[in-house]
Amino acid sequence: MPFQKVQPEKLSTAVTRQIELLILRGILRPGERLPAERELSERLGVSRPSLREAISALQDKGLLTTKAGAGIYVADVLGSAFSDALVKLFASHDEAVFDYISFRRDMEGLAAARAARLASDTDLRVIQTIFDKMETAHSKRDPADEARLDADFHLSIIEASHNVVMLHMMRSMYQLLREGVFYNRQIMFRQRTTRDTLLDQHRAINAALQARDPEAARTAVEAHLDYVKASLSDQQKADRNEEIARQRFEHEQAR
Repeated sequence: MPFQKVQPEKLSTAVTRQIELLILRGILRPGERLPAERELSERLGVSRPSLREAISALQDKGLLTTKAGAGIYVADVLGSAFSDALVKLFASHDEAVFDYISFRRDMEGLAAARAARLASDTDLRVIQTIFDKMETAHSKRDPADEARLDADFHLSIIEASHNVVMLHMMRSMYQLLREGVFYNRQIMFRQRTTRDTLLDQHRAINAALQARDPEAARTAVEAHLDYVKASLSDQQKADRNEEIARQRFEHEQAR
């Protein structure tokens, strides 16, 4: 018969599994510092030797890392998503920008539809809270703040879709976006009309999610990213035209 004796689980193994799940589910994020050993052992209800054994196992797996004199941190588990050579290749070719937006359109449309069906009430409150902050930031005209909240809004939808593979994949994609590898999101906020339109689009996405309408949520995300793609294309054309005009002007002055 296919039965085996049940083995009692070591406390350190239970701690390891709990922290692994927190990282897997995106609750503990790359670069996040764990509580001090005394506090963490008390929260988990285990001895400090058992905790140290679990931390050591997680370090061996590459999930935690130690910073001298600073404590234990979640490792940069997203950093290996793309090689340095591929990141540089992305940054040097415009077509990567538009492929990236198309990829986001497909993935985030799917995530929005899933979130409309599967999100908990708390997930939807998180999304609503971030959108409320976007409305507040809109009146302050701070491009950096608006861009940060834009990313947080989209990632909160992906989190609410409750697919851990999609979550980690898209977090790695957004990390490259934050670093300016694909494009500088702040250029999307240069014009008042663009800023107003983007806020309206996020409002439509949020409304569809709060109404738990999967099709409307997907459609709203796709329309938003189609607009982002068109706006970036227009900006690139405007930049090229300005460069040509500048060359003509300099040539005319020299005649």
